[in-house]
Amino acid sequence: MTQPTAFHEAVSAISYPMVVVTAAVPGGERSGCLVGFHTQCSIEPARYLLCVSRVNHTHRVASAASHLAVHLLDEADEELATLFGEQTGDEIDKFARCAWREGPFGLPVLEQPRAWFAGPVHARADVGDHTAFVIEPVAGAVAGPFTQLGFQQVRDMKPGHPA
Repeated sequence: MTQPTAFHEAVSAISYPMVVVTAAVPGGERSGCLVGFHTQCSIEPARYLLCVSRVNHTHRVASAASHLAVHLLDEADEELATLFGEQTGDEIDKFARCAWREGPFGLPVLEQPRAWFAGPVHARADVGDHTAFVIEPVAGAVAGPFTQLGFQQVRDMKPGHPA
């Protein structure tokens, strides 16, 4: 099915903020991917919605994970965005190519981004070619101000998997 032309043109002009979502499951498997579809979806209780493509390696890990981490990207994080957006965990260990540490809930927390948060997955829903994950942020850190990395800055990337 093709997208209506007006819709495609309109949303292609938006500069969604980009994040990296990371997941881990017992046994040590971990994954992460660049995500453009995400938003806060509740104030009280705090909830955050993330949409991950179903063809993505991270989707398989996130679907089995009890918690997820979200890393907010600065313009200076474009190389990290390229790693998590253009490479696939089906072929490489992305974490071997960047600085990270084990964070809360055994999640991989990337060292470079200035802000991140993590929490348990409260809901999952099929939303087309993506799955929506709703998390409750209960841990995280912010290390000063940053200028968000937006979709327009990464739109020419070649994804590790088709959307």
